[in-house]
Amino acid sequence: MKNIKNITYIIVVLSILALSGCDNTVKENVTEEHHEEANRVELTSSQYKNAGIVLGRVEMKNINSTLQVNGLLDVPPQNLVSVSALMGGFVKTTELLQGMQVRKGEIIATIQNPDFIQIQQDYLDNKSKLIFAEQEYKRQEELAKENVASQKILQQITSEYNSLKAIHSGLLEKLAMLGIDSTTIEKGIIKSTVSIVSPINGFVTSVNINIGKYVNSQDVICEIVDTDHLHVELTVFEKDLTKIKVGQKVRFVLVNEGTKERTATVYLINRKIADDRTVRVHAHLDKEDRNLIPSTYLKAYIEVTNNQTTAVPDEAIVSSGGKFYIFIKDDGHGHEHLEEKQKEGEEKHEEEYAFTSVEIRKGVSQNGYTEIILPDNFELDHAEVVIKGAYDLLAKMNNSEEEGHAH
Repeated sequence: MKNIKNITYIIVVLSILALSGCDNTVKENVTEEHHEEANRVELTSSQYKNAGIVLGRVEMKNINSTLQVNGLLDVPPQNLVSVSALMGGFVKTTELLQGMQVRKGEIIATIQNPDFIQIQQDYLDNKSKLIFAEQEYKRQEELAKENVASQKILQQITSEYNSLKAIHSGLLEKLAMLGIDSTTIEKGIIKSTVSIVSPINGFVTSVNINIGKYVNSQDVICEIVDTDHLHVELTVFEKDLTKIKVGQKVRFVLVNEGTKERTATVYLINRKIADDRTVRVHAHLDKEDRNLIPSTYLKAYIEVTNNQTTAVPDEAIVSSGGKFYIFIKDDGHGHEHLEEKQKEGEEKHEEEYAFTSVEIRKGVSQNGYTEIILPDNFELDHAEVVIKGAYDLLAKMNNSEEEGHAH
């Protein structure tokens, strides 16, 4: 009797364990099935049409990783000129205005000073002495050859002649710097004014004189900038310096031009780090524009990498719960579902489309495409991706989940 009770107890325990295991299996299957259904959404053909679904593929695109920096338009030193008078004097004439365009060699002001007259007189006086000294030098040289004159006299005449030649060369150079033609002086034409001419083509950016004002040789009369060869001067932080290479492309927008984008190419990278831990990077414009103004601030993007990577149009990516997804067409699932309905005797009214959401990680976006990092098991060659209408699928999937939870 006691043995029968023990056997009965063992049978009951085994039965409970078996039922418990079966229940767990059912729960696991239900959970798995619910998880599979949670990331899927089905549309009828009319819903598919209304959603405007457009399918495409994951593409391999050249997506550039960019570094955002600030900067300004600048000109090289040889294109920015501070004009000064070589000798002081009073401003006699000028028509300079800020913003005026000037040409190289064009007269921009005249300076008057009595000292100019003295320089011209000194030139004429030296010229006369030089002519006499040259004649005397040649005469003494001939006499020395015939042993008529002593070598000492020839040496003295030679020294005086060379000294006058040096003075003559110096006066010629000074006259040339002042813009005075020596041939006009030799004709007896002496001027009390000299002309200040523009050394480059460009635009006047500042004017510091007026008629009657006395200017010294160190005073800046005006500044002229040649905008034919503006460059982009970028400020890059020290921590980003290793990303910058000569030849990289730069896209930039001027603060006064809204969204108009221009391009440049990195040409030079400074080797000195400033006190604020930044480095200046010099880039040449790909297309020159004389209408640009130096010192204009800009926002730039340096393309630091250029790699082929998996990418989809921006519209194909949706976000939910802080994660990013794309939808792929799941033909197999949809057909199986229809077959089940047909087996159950339901009438087939219209075709259904099934889609599965795939979690991805976003990368860099550029020109309407975004880099995506896909799961390891993603079938890149076969998957049809929803590139339009993805948000409609997300909305329907979320609604289905809420209905499931309510149920």
